[in-house]
Amino acid sequence: MKNKTPFLFLFLAITALLLGIAFGLLASFQYISADFLKDIIPFNKLRPFHVTSVISWIILSATGGIYYYLSEEEKLPIYSPKLMKSHFMIFLFTGIAIYVSFLSGNMQGREYLAYAPILTIPILIAWILFGVNYFKTLVKQASNWPVFYWMWGTGIVFMIYHLSEAHLWVLPYFREQAIKDLAIQWKSYGSFVGSWNMLVYGTAIYIMSKIKNDDSIARGRTVFFFYFLGLTNLMFGWAHHTYIVPTMPWIRYVAYGISMTEWVVLAHIIYVWKKSLSSENKSDNSMAFKFLMTADFWIFTNLILALLFSIPTINFFTHGTHITVAHSMGTTIGINTSILLASVFFILSRQPKLKLNLFVLKRGHLLYRLSLLLFWISLLAAGVRKSHWMYFSTDVLFSSMQQSLSVVYILIFTCGIFLVISFWILAVPILKALFTLLRTESDSNDHISN
Repeated sequence: MKNKTPFLFLFLAITALLLGIAFGLLASFQYISADFLKDIIPFNKLRPFHVTSVISWIILSATGGIYYYLSEEEKLPIYSPKLMKSHFMIFLFTGIAIYVSFLSGNMQGREYLAYAPILTIPILIAWILFGVNYFKTLVKQASNWPVFYWMWGTGIVFMIYHLSEAHLWVLPYFREQAIKDLAIQWKSYGSFVGSWNMLVYGTAIYIMSKIKNDDSIARGRTVFFFYFLGLTNLMFGWAHHTYIVPTMPWIRYVAYGISMTEWVVLAHIIYVWKKSLSSENKSDNSMAFKFLMTADFWIFTNLILALLFSIPTINFFTHGTHITVAHSMGTTIGINTSILLASVFFILSRQPKLKLNLFVLKRGHLLYRLSLLLFWISLLAAGVRKSHWMYFSTDVLFSSMQQSLSVVYILIFTCGIFLVISFWILAVPILKALFTLLRTESDSNDHISN
């Protein structure tokens, strides 16, 4: 490989994933013991550490994969390797600055983007560099674009737009009008997630086409319908999050319908692809195949949950409880992380001199599936109990409700521990492999220069 930067993105991504689950585990323990690390790193700091690290894992792994696929699999010379390196360095140093911002208590941002807003400027610059490099690489060298090219390009463009939109609140014109401010905040966050979904789902389709050695899966009517459905969801699917904003009910219903249909079509694409694979295709890409099947399971599971609380009456009782967290975990870990791990394992499987211990990795995958499922069920149980307390209990203190959930919180924490263990089982071999590849590339470059 001529450029090691894609591997650097992936190495940093796995590091962010391990940090994210570690912060999440510490936060879950604070439900059991509220005083745990309270004076050092309280929950209001742990949460942004966790959220930012997990989002970084998604962004970094998708980005590293795209750079690798374009340069190594598609054999397209990257327009500017220097821009690619600059992109990585900006993300690296901005990430460090964000952590320092959190540690110092400088959390002036909101929700997913809790860091100091000034740090969004270098992030936007990095995304613009990514966009320039991406489109300059493809425009003159690729024709008759398969769907994953469109999805990746769309994700990059809309990420720049919605990341900017998410910070309109810094302007008094938006911040001083409560309804407008709230609507833009949730609209931008929903579309922000939709933007990285474009990167992730495009990666899933790319891997499927390569495992099957058939690009037709990325060129058919169904997959382009899925692309336009995903684009519609990115632009309008956010509306079902704005129950507290005065708006017409039909807007929320349409938004729910769009988001649910997108998952149905993706599940159908994976199902048809799975049926068409030979046993040789599966064995040659065993870990990538296993994680794609895990993603398919969580698409189905999360679809059922999302359909249930898309009903306004049910949503009224579930909003603000651990049921929403369960939905988020099922999406972020079950779907997105499974797809991205499939991508990482696919990339590693393409390195001829690299050998991974499949016995260990398969056990890690099994523990990952079981612990995530139990973790998800435990969150649902906690959500049901909290909802019952909020709307049906009288004269019951919050502390008493929390005490009644102690067993469930212990179960959540225990499942979290096993989930962390599963990630370590999977991540350590990946990090070792990436380090080996980076070292090999460096040695090769030194040899060439000498």
